[in-house]
Amino acid sequence: MRPLEYKDGVLRLIDQTRLPAEYVTVECRTYIQAADAIKNMIVRGAPAIGVTAAYGIALGAMAIETQSKEVFFQKLKEICDTMRLTRPTAVNLFWAVKRIYDKACENKDKPVNQIKKIIEEEACLMDREDVETNKAIGANGNALIKPNWTILTHCNAGALATCGYGTALGVIRAAHEAGKNIKVYADETRPYLQGARLTAWELLQDGIPVTLICDNMAGYFMKRGVIDCVIVGADRIALNGDTANKIGTYMLAVLAKENKIPFYVAAPVSTIDFTIADGNSIPIEERKPEEVTHIKGIRIAPEGVNVANPAFDVTPAEYITGIITERGVLYPPFDESIRKLGG
Repeated sequence: MRPLEYKDGVLRLIDQTRLPAEYVTVECRTYIQAADAIKNMIVRGAPAIGVTAAYGIALGAMAIETQSKEVFFQKLKEICDTMRLTRPTAVNLFWAVKRIYDKACENKDKPVNQIKKIIEEEACLMDREDVETNKAIGANGNALIKPNWTILTHCNAGALATCGYGTALGVIRAAHEAGKNIKVYADETRPYLQGARLTAWELLQDGIPVTLICDNMAGYFMKRGVIDCVIVGADRIALNGDTANKIGTYMLAVLAKENKIPFYVAAPVSTIDFTIADGNSIPIEERKPEEVTHIKGIRIAPEGVNVANPAFDVTPAEYITGIITERGVLYPPFDESIRKLGG
């Protein structure tokens, strides 16, 4: 399952706002369309956002009609700035934009048409790398999973959130493929219901046993001894291990620690922000009130009520058992294990 596909100058995205009721694809032929797809959550999940931004820059670069390098790089910078403004929390977005722009600058001595092709090739490379990265995360995480375990996950960190296979769900997929007879409990993940709509759908497609629960049921099942470990994805990880992920993750981490359940974060190294010391510097996206007051256009709250809708929260490193990356599992103290990875 792949949420995005680039071919012949067209980026096709699965419209994740329509799942699971409808399987619909959206075509992006301009960088503005790609940026809107990120902003409106047609595509979501930190790795998928990053690669979509890379392809969006490639679409924008191809459309620049000039042979002047000065004009080309001026317009390329404008395209990159547009991508950076789409969503603030997922660091993979900024990592991807920087990687594409730096690649173009490294080749500024070449003709404009050749630079355009290099940008496109770099985006395609990032796409392929992400799938391999996810499989490595899955393999590293699988070593932590015991047979017959029941795993709780939150939001969607699966194939739909990446270029294929997934991070948190990549670990779950690897354990399933290894014949470990695992089961999954998936939080619904209010208010956008990524767990109910996307994670449950993905796991059913793969034949992995999944039970859907409301977000406020997690503690009940932990206390009853049903849950053996928690695995979540991440949108940004600070140098000390503080981790931003979908709103509600912090609550799960606290509950897991109280109930002596291991709590793992699965994410590529590109999700680590080597420029920030701790989670206090992670920007938290505030989304529109209608996501809370309405479901599928139907109002479920009274008109005029005040609404807060932060899309992410930050889990302090002290609640995290380990961070599963493509380069191995990082353990506390994270400020040491993360720094060893380098920038």
